[in-house]
Amino acid sequence: MPENRTTMEDKLRKNIQVGSPAGRKQPRITLTADDHDRLSALVRAATGTMPEVASCLAEELDRASILPRGQAAEDIVCIGSQLEYRDEAAGTVRTVTLVYPGEADISQAKVSVLTPIGIALIGLKAGQSITWETRNGTVRELTLLGVRQPQDA
Repeated sequence: MPENRTTMEDKLRKNIQVGSPAGRKQPRITLTADDHDRLSALVRAATGTMPEVASCLAEELDRASILPRGQAAEDIVCIGSQLEYRDEAAGTVRTVTLVYPGEADISQAKVSVLTPIGIALIGLKAGQSITWETRNGTVRELTLLGVRQPQDA
């Protein structure tokens, strides 16, 4: 039995960032080099006008693994990815596309990366769960069910 416990703990460590605040699930995330560069610029631009959002996105960028240029991110949420996730509290499933702020349009299910849920989604891999805080302070959990890249969508 102790061997099973160790194995489970090892699996959890691989998928959840150690030391996450208040026991929140913060799985390891991966970004393409291009997304990391553009999102870093977005953080710098948003720091004066939206400091809290910029700070949250900067934290995500700091903890991300970066793929080498030219390496495909097939099952990882990138800018432009169409993805399906489940809200664990409500049990609802949604399909959205993650976009830059100027392209956001909730009526077309285009979610900005500069929203709390957009920040939570960036860099996730299919099958991972994450907890995140809504704008009104509610902590929610979502599970990424699938990802389609722009060329596949």
